[in-house]
This record gives sequence, structure tokens and C-alpha cells, in this order.
Amino acid sequence: MNLHFDTGLVEGYSSNSQRARILTESWVGSNMYCPVCGNPELSHFSNNMKVADFYCPSCSEQYELKSKNGKLGHKIADGAYDTFVQRITENTSPDFLFMSYDTLDMMVHQLYFVPKFFFLPSIAEKRKPLGENARRAGWVGCNILYDQIPMQGRIAIIKDAIEVDANVVKKNVKRAFDMRVDNLDSRGWMFDVLHCVNGIEAAEFTLSQMYQFTEILEAKYPSNHNVQAKIRQQLQVLRDHGIIEFLGKGRYRKIGV
Repeated sequence: MNLHFDTGLVEGYSSNSQRARILTESWVGSNMYCPVCGNPELSHFSNNMKVADFYCPSCSEQYELKSKNGKLGHKIADGAYDTFVQRITENTSPDFLFMSYDTLDMMVHQLYFVPKFFFLPSIAEKRKPLGENARRAGWVGCNILYDQIPMQGRIAIIKDAIEVDANVVKKNVKRAFDMRVDNLDSRGWMFDVLHCVNGIEAAEFTLSQMYQFTEILEAKYPSNHNVQAKIRQQLQVLRDHGIIEFLGKGRYRKIGV
């Protein structure tokens, strides 16, 4: 995998956004394999395809590429808010590839694969509507709250300008797909409790520590009047998915950290 862009592709282009699109999409088309099935290449959709950018010719998995000059950061700009939320709600979203690059050395520094079932409507942040003088006046875009995606769903392919071993990627993808839940409500609770688990730094933790997140979850699920019971239930779900193990007497250990 060559991490450098082919800068010859953008000679004569003056638009920075156009140059970035050509460089990043060409790089994926020339270097990227399918994280889901391992096929050695991805195919590019035609430019008028609005749902995704790439697809795997072997397993037909679809991917949308989001690239950013500099660090990925806490949030990443996406398209229309209503469209993004609808795709998540209807389970029609493609998988995502999140790329960060540097225009100084013209190379990819980070590339993460996020399966579509790790997305929730709550990670879409609505932006202000475009002003009345804008070409698309009133249009409402969104930001993807990248750091709200559980780390188990952010699978590194390139990290700090170093390619991650494909066998490690395959193992992490399998672990992520073992957590697949299509029901949106069930997925929401599982990932919200997982986010709390990830927020505890130590590998071992207690039920009492999990109860400290009660108020946060109550605010997010005001119609649920027994959040602590829901926490216990979701810890069992995470155990069944191989994310944590029970040690007994209200004690737990994270697996694979």
C-alpha cells in the first residue's frame, strides 16, 4: 500500500476541493481493499451516484469516503442532515471510510473503517441552515460526531502514517460485525452503554462505576424510568457479544484491551 498521493493527477486544477477529491478518491481506488471480505480492490461508483463512493465487486459492500486535511478531530462534515438520519433509521447507509491526510507531505496519515451499523441518529449534529443569499438557501447540513462512535467500530487501516497489518484489521472487523444489531432502539442502548464502558480507563470495572452514568442515560432516555436495570441488561448483551466478561460480585473486565 503506497500512502502517498499521485499529485500528477491534479496538475492544472486550481480548486482545492476538487484537487482533494481527485487525490483521495484516486488513492482509495488504487490502494484500498475491502475491509469486509478482503477483496484486493474497491470499485468507484459513477459520479452521479449519491448514496456511496465505492463498492466491493466481490461482496457488494458499499463505502462512503470522508477525507480531511489534518486530524480527523471530534466532528466531520457530511451532507444533508435529514438524508443522513433517514439512511441510518432505515438501515440503508453505506459503510464509511474516514481519511486524514497532510498536504505538506501529500500522503495519508489516518484511515479508519466504520461499519454502517455503528451509526445512530444521535451522532448527527445539525448545522445552521444556509443563508438566504446562498445558492442552496435554507439547506441544512450535518456534522458526524466522530468521537461518539464507539472505538470498537473505528477500525484502523492506517494509523499515524503506518499501515495496520491486514490480519489485525480482519480480526477487528470480525469483532465489530459480531456486534451487529439492526434494531435501532436496541443498537442505541447497547452502544450508549458501551460508550460508558469505554469511558472507564481501567480494564476492570464495577457495577457501581457504571451506575455513575445513570443521570447521563436518564437524560438521553427520559421515558425509561429504570435506567439502572437497563444498564445491567446491556452489560449482559456486551458479555454475549464478547466485549466484556463477568468476574462475579458486580465486577467486570474488558476483553481485548
